[in-house]
Amino acid sequence: MTRVIMHGCNGKMGQTISGLIAADEDIEIVAGVDARDEGKNPYPVFKTVGECHVAADAIIDFSAAGAVDALLDYSVERQIPCVLCTTGLSEEQLAKVKEASGKVAILKSANMSLGINMLLELLKDAANILAPAGFDIEIVEKHHNQKVDAPSGTALALADSINEALDGSYRYVYDRSQVREKRTGQEIGISAVRGGTIVGDHDVIFAGADEVITFSHRAYSKAVFGKGAIQAAKFLAGKPAGLYDMSDVIKG
Repeated sequence: MTRVIMHGCNGKMGQTISGLIAADEDIEIVAGVDARDEGKNPYPVFKTVGECHVAADAIIDFSAAGAVDALLDYSVERQIPCVLCTTGLSEEQLAKVKEASGKVAILKSANMSLGINMLLELLKDAANILAPAGFDIEIVEKHHNQKVDAPSGTALALADSINEALDGSYRYVYDRSQVREKRTGQEIGISAVRGGTIVGDHDVIFAGADEVITFSHRAYSKAVFGKGAIQAAKFLAGKPAGLYDMSDVIKG
């Protein structure tokens, strides 16, 4: 049984994960951390992570960037591995994540979905076959109208995975409206759509002469990210210090 502290337990993702874990016999939440305690959780909730002295095997974090520094200090001090899902971290915080990973196991990924992380691996093989054959590469991502950043971190991770397989030789193009010229060969076009309540759609298009191959991923609810975080916590429990990502979870 994996014992977990849910950091950010009363947020949308915290509650989603709480529900998923309640139905999983192999993992349990032994404590939560949230500035708001509405008394709706079956486990004790602490306003700050420093107040929590409950024994645990891993931490799942879906909180806010401002809470990450104290969380990393706590993870190192208590030697509890941490699945870090909070986004929007500063360069200083990312440096602190790397430093902390030298002392305790930290898992950080641009997207917690198992499907997306499997796709990251598949795209490397596709790029190695299709790019030399002259296929153009385009990525189209779609999200809800409340998302403020564009392109999505996941779209960039998909592009990075492709470019890694191609020795970093491709450049990213985000806007074609300002330049009137033909598309060049070694580029990855990235387009963003914002509308409605779209949770997250990503299409990676390899367009060749007379044929098109498209890899698509659709997230229909936030539960897919919660399920990935739970799998990550089970994987990370007991692991030695180091910086891990979801590819490690998939490979086991």
